[in-house]
Amino acid sequence: MDKHHNTCQHLLDTGREILAARGFSSVGLSTILQQAGVPKGSFYHYFKSKESFGQAVLEDYFDGYMQNLAVRFNDGPEPALDRLMSYWVDWQHQYCGPEGLKDCLVVKLSAEVADLSEAMRLTLRDGTGNIISNIAECIDAAIAEGSLPDQDSRQLAASLYQLWLGASLLTKLHRDNQHMTYAMVLTQELLSG
Repeated sequence: MDKHHNTCQHLLDTGREILAARGFSSVGLSTILQQAGVPKGSFYHYFKSKESFGQAVLEDYFDGYMQNLAVRFNDGPEPALDRLMSYWVDWQHQYCGPEGLKDCLVVKLSAEVADLSEAMRLTLRDGTGNIISNIAECIDAAIAEGSLPDQDSRQLAASLYQLWLGASLLTKLHRDNQHMTYAMVLTQELLSG
């Protein structure tokens, strides 16, 4: 059972790395299998198609992302607004840190697969919706603490998430940190209360 899970998880991890860097359409199944060191028959034991594999990669990505958000946004000793700002600081660091640009699966695949695969589009839609909901809950906690004025937390969360996705895309295009800086300035203004 562990070997079964480990092989499947290894395929998902390898797939996420490759798809985040190169996209979905431009990568053949043979590339994924070769890098993972897994035979084709084993792949089809876990996934019925490349599309179902892509969907599973996205589901696994969002599961991990949501676990991270649950830890980040939990009711710890740090004020909710500080927990929220640390999320954006870490996002900026991911794109502009000393390790260089890291690829985001949502940024890389959203536009590409939205017209190719309904299952993958729905997985991306639901995953990003859950992220926005978690951000909104953290905003609600900041409102309850008095760190932010009463407002539509869902709308603010969606606006911030859209801002950062757009900044991430522009950062990839321009290969500089200017758009992340703009996103941070606007985020600080929006969250200054």
